[in-house]
Amino acid sequence: MLSPVVSNRLVVLDTETTGLNPQEGHRIIEIGCVELINRRITGNRFHVYINPDRAIDQGAIEVHGITNQFLEDKPRFADVLDDFIGFIKGAELVIHNAPFDVGFINHEFSRLTGKVSSLDNYSSVFDTLAFARKKHPGQRNSLDALCKRYSIDNSHRELHGALLDAEILADVFLLMTGGQSSLLDEGEAAAQETRNIQQPRQLANNRPALTVVYCSEQELVEHQHRLDAIKKTSGSCVWAQ
Repeated sequence: MLSPVVSNRLVVLDTETTGLNPQEGHRIIEIGCVELINRRITGNRFHVYINPDRAIDQGAIEVHGITNQFLEDKPRFADVLDDFIGFIKGAELVIHNAPFDVGFINHEFSRLTGKVSSLDNYSSVFDTLAFARKKHPGQRNSLDALCKRYSIDNSHRELHGALLDAEILADVFLLMTGGQSSLLDEGEAAAQETRNIQQPRQLANNRPALTVVYCSEQELVEHQHRLDAIKKTSGSCVWAQ
């Protein structure tokens, strides 16, 4: 779980539950997954709410805001099992505090005797909490603390949610382990469109001028965020000078 991730396909995963301990009968009520291929967020997601057939602890409701009433018409874990396994199978799972989520998933598997056995039959697991503790010893390494350390805006996270937390963790994971393959993925399409419509002007002597392509506002913002993250983790950033 502490080795750098090398798989081409990663699935960042998070769950919400009725309580803290599956051995006390607590169940999964939400699963959120975000796919990365070659360290790029693809936009492919798996998200489902699940009826646990039991009461949710009040303390858990205060954390994630999910109520029993909301889950009354939602599918059971057995109903979403095939789709869930189909999404994660063969991928490396990226999970913050993996023993918690893996324990709950394996507990759900154990309730379906004869169908499935253990999560490691389908996926390997990379624990970002264990990795963060090794990378930042003696510091707070909660998801909120890592967002602050890596300058990731999580101000919209008023309550925990499996999909929202998986999306945030994907950003944390990429910065904590070296960044995306392309720092400007979101700006690439806009920049390409600009390049396509720009035509070289003609100089007085009829020689074609060089085409000047300027950075978009979004590209400049993302570039500055990346420089800030490098400076925060390394202590200095030569490109920022």
